[in-house]
Amino acid sequence: MPPTSLELSTLGHRIRHQRVSHGLTLDELGAIVGVAGSQLSLIENGKREPKLSLLQAIAAATGTDVTDLLSAEPPNRRAALELELERAQQSPVFRSLGIPALRVTKATSDETIESVLGLHRELQRRERAAIATPEEARRANTELRLRMRAKDNYLPEIEKLAEKQLKAAGHVSGALTHRTVSIMASQLGFELIYVDDLPHSARSVTDLENGRIYLPPASIPGGHGLRSMALQAMAHRLLGHTPPSDYADFLQQRLEINYFAACCLMPETASVAFLTQAKKDRNLAVEDFRDAFGVTHEAAGMRLTNLLTQHIGIRLHFLRVDGSGAITRAYENDDLPLPMDVTGSVEGQVVCRHFAARAAFSEQNRTVEHYQYTDTPAGTFWCSSQTGRTSDGEFSITVGVPFDDARWFRGRETQKRAISTCPDESCCRRPDADLTARWEGRAWPSARVHMQMFSPLPRGAFPGVDDGEVYAFLDRHAQG
Repeated sequence: MPPTSLELSTLGHRIRHQRVSHGLTLDELGAIVGVAGSQLSLIENGKREPKLSLLQAIAAATGTDVTDLLSAEPPNRRAALELELERAQQSPVFRSLGIPALRVTKATSDETIESVLGLHRELQRRERAAIATPEEARRANTELRLRMRAKDNYLPEIEKLAEKQLKAAGHVSGALTHRTVSIMASQLGFELIYVDDLPHSARSVTDLENGRIYLPPASIPGGHGLRSMALQAMAHRLLGHTPPSDYADFLQQRLEINYFAACCLMPETASVAFLTQAKKDRNLAVEDFRDAFGVTHEAAGMRLTNLLTQHIGIRLHFLRVDGSGAITRAYENDDLPLPMDVTGSVEGQVVCRHFAARAAFSEQNRTVEHYQYTDTPAGTFWCSSQTGRTSDGEFSITVGVPFDDARWFRGRETQKRAISTCPDESCCRRPDADLTARWEGRAWPSARVHMQMFSPLPRGAFPGVDDGEVYAFLDRHAQG
């Protein structure tokens, strides 16, 4: 493989350093090694690659070794500054500006180079901070969702990695315990530490230098969340993640760490055995799967999207919908007609009011799953919905399948049936004609403003995370 321009520049700097250190001009060294001084100038400026025989001659003339000349380390501070500037001026960010590169000469002071480098570093920082526009973020999320749909939401490499880590930690069966998660962390060289001053913008913080993973207080209700956060933090290391290069990379990493955590909490081998038996009994149910592994209803529903198609042969959909009917999370490979914007994004779109995901909010008993068949333009779907509430408001979790596959699920005998003709606006998006005639022009509702309309897209290498807050936190605990 031919050397890069940066490697040639580093080599040239090292040759110049040795020449100048020995008090030789270009012509004087050229006479010793048998080439013109102009040829040496091209080599020293990184414009030409020298032959090995010439390098050996230069090394002999300057009393050094060829390996020293070929070192990737700049020979001195000045060379390091010039190489960093060269690298910065070759970056796509700088080249996109159309500004001529600064030509460094002997007369260019170190202070001048450092000042220009400071501007380049700030340019790079701002480029990383403005990691995506809202439209870019939506498109990146849509592309990721479609890629995972094509794979039936199944990532075999991460499945195998999770089972390997679980086996190494001694986990055999049943719900994954906090102790086993701690053992898994220890085997990676990390200690789990629960603190009550975690930066508000971070779910967890990993101290790579001191081998610590900081998590919220263990007293927070819902142990599943803490196990999952610890597993996600470990996943970054196991999967070899580096700081995300753009928003799409950030989303991909987030998907992978969530996937790894789910694989550990609901291991593939045990989960498939459980689901296979439940299908044989015609008694598949999200709530049973949830309780068998001690996870949340949402986690169990999402895990079904990884395994049901790949191992059980059932196509399905998953929806998390907030109290207003807006989708906050979705997956489908069964052709359920979902609302989407012009970019193909479904998050934030309002589902049909006749879908079980919204109808469940009107049920009197919210503690059990609710079942419904829904006729749509794409066919009939059976759905199971469970509602819940957080500090942000109520939500529903729905898992559904095409009509023919309902026979494998508990709740298939439900008599509840609805009809949805969305995206036809007459289905549920257009007011009743009689009510419109009665009230149009006679009503003036005060709209509830959603603050996210005015919130900028999360910025930073890790979107939404306040780096300054995180660094201050780590420094505080490293000294404690």
